[in-house]
Amino acid sequence: MNSLKARFGGAKKKDDAAQMSGQTTPRNEMSVADPAVAEKAETDVDNSKVRILSPRVFTMALIVSIGGLIFGYDTGQISGFLAMTDFKDRFGQNGAFSNVRSGTIVGLLSIGTLIGALLSAPIADRFGRKICIQTWCLVFIVGVVIQIATSQHWYQVAIGRWVAGLGVGGLSVLTPMYQSETAPRQVRGALVSCYQLFITAGIWLAYMINYGTHNLAGPQQWRIPMGIGFIFPVIMAAGITFLSESPRWDYRHNNVDRARATIAKSYGVPINHWEVNREMKEIKAKFDAENAGGGKHKWTEIFTGPRMFYRTMLGITMQALQQLTGANFFFYYGTTVFANIGLSDSFLTSIILGSINFGMTFPGLWVVEHFGRRRALIVGALWMFMCFMVFASVGHFLLQQGVQIHTAGTVMIIFAALFIAGYAMTWGPIVWAVIGEIFPTRYRAMCMGISSASNWIWNFLISFFTPFITSAIDYRYGYIFAGCSFAAAIIVYLFLCESSGRTLEEIDTMYILHVKPWKSSKWVAPDEEVSTDALFLEPGARGIRKADAAGMENAQGLEDVPPPTEEYGIHDISGTGHRPIMGGVRGQSYIGE
Repeated sequence: MNSLKARFGGAKKKDDAAQMSGQTTPRNEMSVADPAVAEKAETDVDNSKVRILSPRVFTMALIVSIGGLIFGYDTGQISGFLAMTDFKDRFGQNGAFSNVRSGTIVGLLSIGTLIGALLSAPIADRFGRKICIQTWCLVFIVGVVIQIATSQHWYQVAIGRWVAGLGVGGLSVLTPMYQSETAPRQVRGALVSCYQLFITAGIWLAYMINYGTHNLAGPQQWRIPMGIGFIFPVIMAAGITFLSESPRWDYRHNNVDRARATIAKSYGVPINHWEVNREMKEIKAKFDAENAGGGKHKWTEIFTGPRMFYRTMLGITMQALQQLTGANFFFYYGTTVFANIGLSDSFLTSIILGSINFGMTFPGLWVVEHFGRRRALIVGALWMFMCFMVFASVGHFLLQQGVQIHTAGTVMIIFAALFIAGYAMTWGPIVWAVIGEIFPTRYRAMCMGISSASNWIWNFLISFFTPFITSAIDYRYGYIFAGCSFAAAIIVYLFLCESSGRTLEEIDTMYILHVKPWKSSKWVAPDEEVSTDALFLEPGARGIRKADAAGMENAQGLEDVPPPTEEYGIHDISGTGHRPIMGGVRGQSYIGE
């Protein structure tokens, strides 16, 4: 610090202090309405205790996570519809569904979600997270209207599910994205995992309502559960009106004062609190670094950017593996599977499994923060591997062969329940948390959209082809899911860094530094946390090397960063006269000096 003072002189002390606290920025951070508030945020740092579990955090969790409830409810109800007498009579063939028709009705939701997930990213980056969440809720409502309006055309049900899927897909990206960008870092994993909790709640609620209506006469059997689906998107669209926009989106769209206020509310502290200053500093540093190579960037940078091919492929793989664990084999076709086992009331069995899924997600919110992402995912994958090995072996060698049918059915139900318990505590919620964390803000929307699209592609493939595969190889289908679960444990160990308790900017830096995943839980961030000097990008997001990220001297180092030009670089648009700085393991300097 003495050398810094000697270099820039006493006249710059106040500017340097403001820069180091993250309170000055190339964005218009000084444009708060009340100058007195801005002055207090600059000079009078509040060191009071952070209120992590504030009423605002709970409110945000409840409202935004309804996106998961919408998806879970729509997923859970279709398995019951396929077993309802009136639904089969109206939309089946001679009172039954062929594999093609049932696969199409179930699977078109996933096709819609795939498209919705891909469309949501560019729209959310341009218009914001809040308005897009409300828009996708409206799209889902339109899909429900299309379905409930038909009386005998099965393809209208399928088309309605496709339209509803557009809304579900958009929400599947925006819900964890909004949570991860807004939540306090100490509970970010649990808060994002609430999306999965609400998915399980929706599945359980659909099972319960289906059970209550399946003995009714006429179309009320399925129209009542379908109509209840209107309630959730209406509540979500109305409720999010009272929440703030994502602070990271606000910052990048020149609403810096509002971003600071949102972070302060999330932590339950004043705007001049040290935790707010720290997070604003990291957001600023990462924003400055990313835009040194030009604010506009091509979408291909999600593959060419710093360590982005690695992370994009990791996100795609993690979301695919969440489906390939086989959980939706039970959720989509649970009623049919357990009817084949010989249970007298398969609806009741689905309620039991749905209750386990919902109930065990609650401890999953604790597991994600206290055991870390990596350990929980590895143990969960091995547990699911064991459960599916038993389920498939008993199903094929006993039940399918007519040996000890009652005992085989009981064992299969037990291990299905054990599988769902393990999934609900680990791969169900934690994958959504991981996907919301591993990407930098510059690419987060697009990368989360592509990763979620991977989820929906495999969701569709499993839902559509399961009837055909089980008819060909019976319960040996479970060996495929078992093998995928075992592979998932290996992939997590080798490629996924531990992100529990770290800020989004720290996580980004950790991947750029090529931290070994199996050593990542003990990794200590550099003094400046985000090594900004090593993260400044050339046009095309290609100007970074591992050596630079480690702070080593070479031709791409700190001294070679050029001053801003008309097209590239960081420009002071705040009107304050402050120049953007570069901080890092080698100290600080002003760009262009």
